[in-house]
Amino acid sequence: MSELRFDGRVAVVTGAGRGLGRAYAHLLASRGAKVVVNDAGGSLDGAGADAGPAEQVVAEITAAGGEAAACSASVATADGGETIVATALDTYGRLDVLVHNAGNVRRASLKEMSYEDFDAVLDVHLRGAFHVVRPAFPRMCAAGYGRIVLTSSIGGLYGNHDVANYAAAKAGVIGLSNVAALEGAAEGVRCNVIVPAAVTRMAEGIDTSAYPPMGAELVAPVVGWLAHESCSVTGELFIALAGRVARAVIAESPGVCRPSWTIEDVGSHLDAIRYVEAPLIFPVVPDGHNQHIRYSFELAARSNDQGALHG
Repeated sequence: MSELRFDGRVAVVTGAGRGLGRAYAHLLASRGAKVVVNDAGGSLDGAGADAGPAEQVVAEITAAGGEAAACSASVATADGGETIVATALDTYGRLDVLVHNAGNVRRASLKEMSYEDFDAVLDVHLRGAFHVVRPAFPRMCAAGYGRIVLTSSIGGLYGNHDVANYAAAKAGVIGLSNVAALEGAAEGVRCNVIVPAAVTRMAEGIDTSAYPPMGAELVAPVVGWLAHESCSVTGELFIALAGRVARAVIAESPGVCRPSWTIEDVGSHLDAIRYVEAPLIFPVVPDGHNQHIRYSFELAARSNDQGALHG
């Protein structure tokens, strides 16, 4: 198998000063990409700023023979997002790959979480994704090519204690990715979601002593493939955790269709409503939204026809 390379491509990686983002930037650069290393350099909760982490990664990449430029703008603002994308365009004249990895953590129970902490996390994870996708997406569409990788989390898929802000943001990223995948499909732009897990500073305060190997190097190749021109999928979610790579899907039970319902009917049919042994999966692209509606409409038509026959 020939090596998949990024020669001539320009990539932006947010949150690339440390951890997973640093691994993504190094891998893309080692395969020939010119990389904009973005990191505001703040603390784990997002406070403060430091250009050092981004500049350090750029120094590492250039020392290894690669090409990279640093950008310490914050994804938390629209102006920051514009600056990050402009760094790629002004420095290298194009933008082919966007990986939004920047993140922060502010933990508190749902009973106690402050509005400030809720917004601060959404600003980086979810609004931050929009802040970089919004200026990058039309340029990719105009160029007829783009690869976008957004970051969700198992917390976004399944929730977790003390991170309502993080879970809500990571779930929202999935919706944003789906729209980018739909709207970009006809214009050569593909967008997917990585659901990564690795022991980085994000794991501070968690006992990881019994964990299997969970380095960033087990996640980076998945992001690399999603960012590559050979990526053949869009609108999908990929898990990368402890060496396991999998696809996550949103699935539905076949459900129960009746021409009319009462509260009591819902309770009496609950087992059938919740039966997921034969799940339905509607792919985002090409037409999952409408396919979902058509399926329900067809069942409704059949149910009404049967009701008329027995009336």
